[in-house]
Amino acid sequence: MLLSGSSIMAQCDVKNKVLADGTMMYYFEPANFYVTKSKSLKINIVTDKEHYFVSLQPSPFPAKSEGKKIKDDLIIHLADNKQYKLAHYDTQYRNNDSIMQVLYLIDDKDIEAFSNFEAIVAEINMKGTEFVRSYNFKLHKDAIKEQLNCFLKKDEK
Repeated sequence: MLLSGSSIMAQCDVKNKVLADGTMMYYFEPANFYVTKSKSLKINIVTDKEHYFVSLQPSPFPAKSEGKKIKDDLIIHLADNKQYKLAHYDTQYRNNDSIMQVLYLIDDKDIEAFSNFEAIVAEINMKGTEFVRSYNFKLHKDAIKEQLNCFLKKDEK
């Protein structure tokens, strides 16, 4: 009898959209990384097939005037006990400003680490709210790893 486990490829439901500048972006539905009554953080991987980004959707998020000031890098601690700095790439407000999304570029030299280790903590400087917010991931710690591996496997084909 064959037992079927949850295959990583079963999670590879890639979506895409064309940005205003004509760039095609590929992404996954965001996964909840952290949820409490007062704040939450959704996260997913976004790529233009050349670069890979970690996309964060924090809630609550600052007003657009404050949120556009978010320019600091993201620090992510992985299960390899190292911390990685991801460069701030863009801050966007979507769906009539009901969603704030901040994109951070994963350095090419760090792709292997992100594809092999779970995310443990993210530190974000949320201008206009608190200074640095630390999220200790409780849910879907492997979402970045799994989503990145989906893209990497597809790119090999």
